Amino acid sequence: MFEALLNFSEIIPLLTMIFGGLAGYRAGQLVRRRHQAALRRSVLTTLVLLVVATIGVLALPALSAPLVQFGWDFASNRFLVGLPPMAIAAVATWVLSVPRLARLRREAARDKTTALTAEQRYAAADPRLVVPVQLLGISGFLGVYVLMVYRPVTPYTIDIITVNGILLAVAALFWLRHTRRQRILGGEEPRRGPGFLLRVGRGLAGVAAVVLAVGAVIVAGQELSKLPPNYDMSMSHNMDWGGGPRSEQHEAMGMRMTGHHSGLSVSELNGGADTQGTPDKTFTLTAMKKTITVAGKQIEAWGYNGQIPGPEIRVNDGDLVQVTLINQIPDIGVTIHWHGLDVPNSQDGVPGVTQDAVRTGQQFVYRFRVHQTGTYWYHSHQSAFAQVDRGLFGPLVVLPKGAKSDPYDMTVTTHDWKLLKENELARDVSYMTFDQTDGVEKRAVPAGSPVRLRIVNSGTSAVNDEKSPTYVLTGTPFKVAATEGTEVDQPSEIKAGTGIVIGTGGRADLTFTMPNGPVRLTNIENPSTGLVLSPDGTADAPAPAFAADGPLFKRDDYGAPASTPFGLSSHFDRTFKLVLDDGPGFFNGKFDVMVKINGEVFPNTPMLMVRQGDLVKVTIVGRGHVNHPMHLHGHQALVLSHNGKPITGSPWWTDTLEVQKGDIYEIAFKANNPGIWMDHCHNLQHTEKGMVMHLGYEGVTTPYRAGTETGNLPEGQ
Repeated sequence: MFEALLNFSEIIPLLTMIFGGLAGYRAGQLVRRRHQAALRRSVLTTLVLLVVATIGVLALPALSAPLVQFGWDFASNRFLVGLPPMAIAAVATWVLSVPRLARLRREAARDKTTALTAEQRYAAADPRLVVPVQLLGISGFLGVYVLMVYRPVTPYTIDIITVNGILLAVAALFWLRHTRRQRILGGEEPRRGPGFLLRVGRGLAGVAAVVLAVGAVIVAGQELSKLPPNYDMSMSHNMDWGGGPRSEQHEAMGMRMTGHHSGLSVSELNGGADTQGTPDKTFTLTAMKKTITVAGKQIEAWGYNGQIPGPEIRVNDGDLVQVTLINQIPDIGVTIHWHGLDVPNSQDGVPGVTQDAVRTGQQFVYRFRVHQTGTYWYHSHQSAFAQVDRGLFGPLVVLPKGAKSDPYDMTVTTHDWKLLKENELARDVSYMTFDQTDGVEKRAVPAGSPVRLRIVNSGTSAVNDEKSPTYVLTGTPFKVAATEGTEVDQPSEIKAGTGIVIGTGGRADLTFTMPNGPVRLTNIENPSTGLVLSPDGTADAPAPAFAADGPLFKRDDYGAPASTPFGLSSHFDRTFKLVLDDGPGFFNGKFDVMVKINGEVFPNTPMLMVRQGDLVKVTIVGRGHVNHPMHLHGHQALVLSHNGKPITGSPWWTDTLEVQKGDIYEIAFKANNPGIWMDHCHNLQHTEKGMVMHLGYEGVTTPYRAGTETGNLPEGQ
């Protein structure tokens, strides 16, 4: 329902543009009819075209009004920006043009031998007849541009002035042109108009001019969108202070393109005394090449320590952790980002923001103390779409302080491999693996044992770029004990076969008591793969038959309510709105269907500016055609509401929020971890198209630079 309304309300102006344009052309040619019978036919054709074009105008509010029930954000650009010029042109057409067209047809004879009279020519060339009809087609074009291409976001003031100003300017130009034309072609002794060949030549010249203009815009857009070879990833011409106090000094720094910065450097944000002393746990991760086989195809992959996924890092809350990264992959740089862990900013692993990428043959030591528990993961953030795609990722588990691992507390890292085509990773075919198995992995678990399956979705993109994977556990009822690393208060039992959507970068912990028969975990988009647990480790289990409308786990009201440090009624120091959308555009020299935040791609996306200690609320609107798992580095956000309804279950803390088409979320977080933090879609295919922004703390700067010249290659390079 939502998708149909969204799509049809976007394309319906095409009806007005096409048929209004044809009607405008026919109206402009009425004065050239050779006899009155032809005039009658042309007028009738014009009226029919006008009726169809007007249906497009009437259908726009009819299709947009039901969107209001999902949220005003989904319909506001239609009513406030797209509809007014179309409605103005339609009203002018039916008030000024249609009566004159009807009169022309009534007064025209059916005789094919009777030429048009001077009065008929004068009436047919009347600007009041021709101009509104032509404006109707122009208004349809503006509607198509606004709703399908440009897709503005609030506030709409400039957009409203611009769109209606264009319509008014075109109306004035057309009126002047047709007033002159009426004198020339509609007089007692009209001058001879241009011949057929000349008119055709003019038409072809006009088409060529349009094609050249469009081509010039595309070429210019590609060139202007190219990122510099050396730039500041934290730069922003679009700082958003969320209605709170702003720093003019920091705004000036935000416009910077040079390497000179003042203020607190991210390199100083290293945890201080909290990270001093002898590490409790030390690890070494070596990035290296590895050839693997997936679905019978060999893939030249990359992994940590020759494993894909990389070795599990399992630590305890309170541990001081030290990880040495060594890069043995030729000709690339790598990093490690600790996805979901709120580490000090200098340890976040984002090249060009918090560190330089680790070049071939070099190493880097990460050091941080853990103050969380739960299921997380790690991955490279250098050209993340390519590097995570090829295997630079692994699971990370934080147990409670002093706790020992239970024997059947196990991680399951899933990954959607893009199968090789001519030695390149194909982007149109994917195959999911469970840990290192490209088929069905089997594990032995004695009956009666408590089991905890920690599912990590390390995929780089959503299924078909539209929806996130749905996992199904069959063979036993179960509980969702944790999501995105946070325990659920008093989780209730869920029946076997319930689907669980886990966005890319997301995690879910499932707990159950092992039955005397097999239990299978499957991704329904790749039913031939999965994990089967059984008492002897050899049993088979069929893939579940999951209907598209089958039961789905809903996080909103799951578990028991508990107190939180803030909520919907809290006073927020800053409030932001992020509208996630898509449409044609340019990023880094490419023209494509872009995914956007507030109508922009990096580096023009908003930079959310805060001060340490601020309580921040963010409203996220999924207004586009695909889903977006939004990931904020360095912070845990509390989900306050979903589609206008407060969260009533267990407090929902998250670092990666799956925002589906039609979703509106309100989330909040405490600005308690100073730095410059990436905030991006974790469908890394979208990130590579510029769906990246930053959360900046006032007074914090970075000494690092990004770009091809620096060797620090963030998404999109």
